[in-house]
Amino acid sequence: MATNRYQSELEQLPETYAGAMREDVAQLKGAIAGASESSVIGVGSGGSFTVASLLCNLHEAYTGRVSRPSTPLEIICNPTLASSSPVFLISAEGKNPDITEALDRARHHSARPIHVLTNRNDSPLMVRSSSLSDVNTHVFELREKDGYLATNSLLLDAVLVARAYSELDGADDALPSTMRDLRLSSASITEWLASAEEFVQAAAHRGAVIVTYSPLLRPIAADLESKLAEGALLHCQLADLRSFAHGRHLWLAERPHDTVVLALIEPSLAALWEKMQDLLPSNVPTFTMPLPGALPRDLITGLVSQMHLINAIARRMDKDPGQPSVPKFGREIYYLDLPEFIPVPAARVPADEQSKYDVLGARWPSPTKRSDMSRARNAFVNDIVNQPFRAVVFDYDGTLTTSQRRTEPPAAPVIGHLQRLVEAGVIVGIASGRGRSIQKELNNVLPQDVLSRLFLGLYNAGWIGPAVISPEVPSTTVEFLSHVTRIVRRLKSLGVPIERIKTTHPYQVSIRFRDGLPTDQMWFVVADALRQAGLTTNSMFRSKHSIDVLAPRVGKSGLVAHIIQKFKVDPHQIVTIGDQGAWPGNDVSLLEHRFSLSVDMPSRRLDRGWKLAPGHKRDVDATLWYMDRFQIIKPGVFSITL
Repeated sequence: MATNRYQSELEQLPETYAGAMREDVAQLKGAIAGASESSVIGVGSGGSFTVASLLCNLHEAYTGRVSRPSTPLEIICNPTLASSSPVFLISAEGKNPDITEALDRARHHSARPIHVLTNRNDSPLMVRSSSLSDVNTHVFELREKDGYLATNSLLLDAVLVARAYSELDGADDALPSTMRDLRLSSASITEWLASAEEFVQAAAHRGAVIVTYSPLLRPIAADLESKLAEGALLHCQLADLRSFAHGRHLWLAERPHDTVVLALIEPSLAALWEKMQDLLPSNVPTFTMPLPGALPRDLITGLVSQMHLINAIARRMDKDPGQPSVPKFGREIYYLDLPEFIPVPAARVPADEQSKYDVLGARWPSPTKRSDMSRARNAFVNDIVNQPFRAVVFDYDGTLTTSQRRTEPPAAPVIGHLQRLVEAGVIVGIASGRGRSIQKELNNVLPQDVLSRLFLGLYNAGWIGPAVISPEVPSTTVEFLSHVTRIVRRLKSLGVPIERIKTTHPYQVSIRFRDGLPTDQMWFVVADALRQAGLTTNSMFRSKHSIDVLAPRVGKSGLVAHIIQKFKVDPHQIVTIGDQGAWPGNDVSLLEHRFSLSVDMPSRRLDRGWKLAPGHKRDVDATLWYMDRFQIIKPGVFSITL
C-alpha cells in the first residue's frame, strides 16, 4: 500500500524526537520551576490539548499540585479559571483563533505568569503575545508543518515538556537519546503493533472503541480520542477502569458486536485489568497497551505507540487522517470570529471594588449585597479628582517596567509621559529596591536635562538623588543585614528555591527567587527563619519575584519624605503609584500615602491605595492608563481626570 500523508509524517518522528532531545529547555524549565508552588492551567486544542494534558499530568506527579488541562473555550467562557494559577497556552502553529482569544482573556484576568508554547515564531498568537505585558513565549521551531492531525509538533512539544520535568527532578537521562529505544513493558513499539493486527481489523470493522485507562496515563487516552474523532475513524468512548465499571459496561452488553476495548495500563492497575478482562464478554475483542510505568518516558512511549496504532486502523479503513477532505462548513466553523459571538463575561461588581475584596479575602456573602465598599470607592475618587498635585512617585519594576522583563528600560509611551511631566515642572520620583541598573536603563532613554530633574530612591530609597548622579554606596556594615545574609544562605543550601542573594550594606538584603515563583509562600519561609533567630520581620517585604529585608529607617516612603522636605510640598499634593500595595508587599509604604494608586494589588485600606484602572489592565498597562489621565493644569501642577 502506498505511503500516505499521515504515514510519511510518522516516518519523520525519529528525527523530530532527536531534535527535541537537542533543544535547550532552560527557559521552559525556569517557567515550570517558577510554577512549582502552584497549580497550573494547561490550554490547548486537538494535539495541543494532549500536550496540555501531559504538562498537567507531570505537574501533579512532580509537585503534588492539582492541575487542570482546559480547552480554549473553557478559558474564554470562564477566564477566572486563570485568575490564580500560572497558565500555559499551547499551540503548534499559533494561528488557531480560539487560542489567541483565550490568551487575551487569560491575560486580562490572571495575576500569575502566562506562558505560550508554540512552534512558529511568526503567527497571530506570537503577534498578540508581543503586544501584551507579562506573557512569556517559548518558541521551538518545527521545520515541517503537520498535516490535519498533530504528529511531529505533538511529539516535539511533549518531549520538551517531559524533558523539562525530568531534568528539574535531576534525571537528565530519563528519556532515551533515540526514539527506537522507547519500549512498552515487554516489547518494542514495532513488536507491539505487529501483535495488534487482529484487534485493528476488528476495530475497523466494528466502528467503535472504548478506551479504558489508568488515570496516570490520561494524556495518551486524550490523544487517542482526539485522533480517532478528528480523523473520523472510530466512535470512541473514554473511561478510566473504575468509571468503566460504573455502568459503561452496559454498552458491551447491548452492542457486543459493535465495539472493541483498548486498555492503557501501567503496573499499579495491571491486576485489576486482568480480572476485568476475564469478566468481559468473550465476543468483545480487547487489546492492551502495557506500559512499564507512568514516568515521562512511558508517557512518550504511549503517545508514539498510539500514533502508529491510529495509522494501522486508518490504513485498514483506506483513509489518510493526515490529509482528509475538510468540508466548507468545517472551515467556516473553525474560523468564526469568537469575540463577535462570545461576549466577555460580565463582572459581578466593578473591578476596582473587586480588587479590594480580593486583597481582603472577602468573598461571602456576595459583594453585590454590600454598599460600604462602593461608598469608600466613590469618596476616594471624588477626593483624588479634585486634588491638584505637584509631585508623583512611582515604583519601578511592575509599574514603569514589565516585571517579567527586568533588563529592559521603560517602554516608549512610559518614557514619553515621564518626560512630559518633568518638562512641565512636575516633581517626579522613582523608588525601587534595585540600584545602579535603573540609572543605566534610564540614561539610555531620557535626555540629560530630564534626568537632572528626575529623583531616584534606590535600594528602597536608602540612597536618594537625581538620576544623573551615580549612587555612592557607603562602606558601612549593618550587623542585622549580615545576620540576615547568613540565614538566607543557609536556606539556599537546604534547597529553598533561591536564585540570588544580594547584600547591599547599609541598605538591604535582596533575595531573588526563580522567575514565576510566587513569593507569598517564600516570604513565610524566610520570615520564619528570621523569627527563629530572634530577628524582626517588620522590615521584610516582597515583590513578585524577590524579598527585600531592609535596614532600620530604610523604605520607599523615604523618597516621599525627601520631596516634601526639599521642595516644601504639601503631602496631599503628592500621588504615589505602585503594584504591591498590601502588606507585606514592597509598595505598602507608597500605597499607604493618602493619595495613592495601585496598578495590581491594592492596599487593604479603603481610603487609599485603590486600583482604579480597568480590571484587564495591570502593571505597566495600568500605569499608562493613569498617566493618560494626568492633565497639566499649570506649570508644575497636574490633576487626575478619571
